[in-house]
Amino acid sequence: MCTASSGMRVAAVQMVSSEDLAANLESAARLVRFAAEQGARLVLLPEYFPVLGMDETCKLRLAEPEGRGPVQDFLSALAREESVWLVAGTLPLSCQDPGRVRNACLVFDDHGRPVARYDKIHLFNLSLGAESFCEARTIEAGSVPVAVETPVGRIALSVCYDLRFPELYRRLAPFDILCMPAAFTATTGQAHWEVLLRARAIENQCYVLAAGQGGMHPGGRRTHGHSMIVDPWGAVLDLLPEGPGVVLADIDADRLRQVRRDLPALANRVLT
Repeated sequence: MCTASSGMRVAAVQMVSSEDLAANLESAARLVRFAAEQGARLVLLPEYFPVLGMDETCKLRLAEPEGRGPVQDFLSALAREESVWLVAGTLPLSCQDPGRVRNACLVFDDHGRPVARYDKIHLFNLSLGAESFCEARTIEAGSVPVAVETPVGRIALSVCYDLRFPELYRRLAPFDILCMPAAFTATTGQAHWEVLLRARAIENQCYVLAAGQGGMHPGGRRTHGHSMIVDPWGAVLDLLPEGPGVVLADIDADRLRQVRRDLPALANRVLT
């Protein structure tokens, strides 16, 4: 089933966030406004758009309860003012463990109303030479896959490390757009980012909207960037290698139907 509407433009925002909340929100607002001016109806922000630094505990200081807080107020107002559906990357939401947060992706409709929440399920764990990350130290994992209907189509929500686990998306299929806010490291991104995005588009016969952190952050952390939009045949429609900016593309419902008709892989799945 395809619920996408043809000709509707989507956008992915790339940022180079720091630990300065005010500066990050100003950058996000500027880029979302630019996307809206270009005709985007749905805009995706990157993972950790409000705060990103070498200190993994910095996000704990910005944790908000669901439904209340300056970052959520900012997102609601921005979606309403720009009349866009805003898939708000991730922001830290409080959980019962005071030493951790939920890395949550919130969706706001074009009236600024919160309509969906997805908490990152797969927590990044890397030990590669001098690079070491263990998100479980500061993040409490989610457990529930989430998809939501929008005017642009049915979108599947996921975050960064989730991209490596295709079974998550099989639980949500079929959908029209896979939203992927991320902060891939430069090392893992160079090796795996594009091939994973294109694979998820091909196997789910969907558009992939990928918004990354992209560049050198204060403190020396480097993220891969390469925000992009991929079509259901695996073709990259727009790409931004590094630095703040926006990638844009139009969702073509006829293209979705054609791919699924010509190569009916979703229909031919054998579930065991």
